[in-house]
Amino acid sequence: MKQDLLSFKDWTDEQLKSLLALAKTIKANPAGYRTALDGLSVVALFEKPSLRTRVSFDIGINKLGGHLVYLDSQSNKLAGREDVKDMGANLACWADAIVARVFAHSTLEELAESAKVPVINALCDMYHPCQAVADYLTISEHYDDLSKVKLAYIGDGNNVTHSLMLVGVALGCEVVVVTPKGHEVDENIVKLTQQRAAKFGGTLTISNDIDAAIGSQVLYTDTWLSMGDNTPLADIKDTFSGFEIDEALMEKTGADYVLHCQPAHRDLEISGSLIDGEQSLLFQQAENRMHGQNAILVQLLASDFQPKN
Repeated sequence: MKQDLLSFKDWTDEQLKSLLALAKTIKANPAGYRTALDGLSVVALFEKPSLRTRVSFDIGINKLGGHLVYLDSQSNKLAGREDVKDMGANLACWADAIVARVFAHSTLEELAESAKVPVINALCDMYHPCQAVADYLTISEHYDDLSKVKLAYIGDGNNVTHSLMLVGVALGCEVVVVTPKGHEVDENIVKLTQQRAAKFGGTLTISNDIDAAIGSQVLYTDTWLSMGDNTPLADIKDTFSGFEIDEALMEKTGADYVLHCQPAHRDLEISGSLIDGEQSLLFQQAENRMHGQNAILVQLLASDFQPKN
């Protein structure tokens, strides 16, 4: 029976820990997985432009011995040209999996329903699960016990935040989300995350107060403006004043490291000097997109594969 990856909201703590362990194994022994996707083809269906997601999937699939077919819809929604239902069913006739970067989560749900092959969410309006795998893989390379890690996300409550929450509490992390008023995360996902926290042992704190981040080992931010958002920059600066991550905030909170899923706007949501400094994990995090996604692909498409020593 096929398994999709749309959000991680149904994955258990053990499944997530196993996925991170697999990512570490593939990263440490890439040659052993050189044929993991031998003979398999993956369609990458992108409504939105991308750098890290497109390149990391393309090169990663090649490293696993698979073949990627990239379909660019010129940054337009798929709806209109052809029913998403028909598109999913057709692609599944040829491909072994569909990786989709789309505007609406409902598009992924329709693809998953119509396609007989796994559908992987490479970003939508509600979730960014592949990013969360890279994030926690990166953190776990610096902290052996994630249940002792406090991660503070600071900025706009968005798809990245939602996935950080859902995955983090299942791994036992203390997750703090600090946003300006009016930019909070989705209330339904907060409720779901709290349920997962009660089940798996992590904690979730939602706040509009930057001081809630004090005591964190890791700070995390994202761009204040999502792709395609035409809000004037001056308005955003006023709204997010006081929510910038810089060396002063690192010192105030006592954080060891900073993360940013990128693209980053230097000296806006994060200082350029911090990006380039010793506390930055941004480029390790970017590299880990490939290793995390490769683990997802192996898990969903080749779970019985035995790596070569």
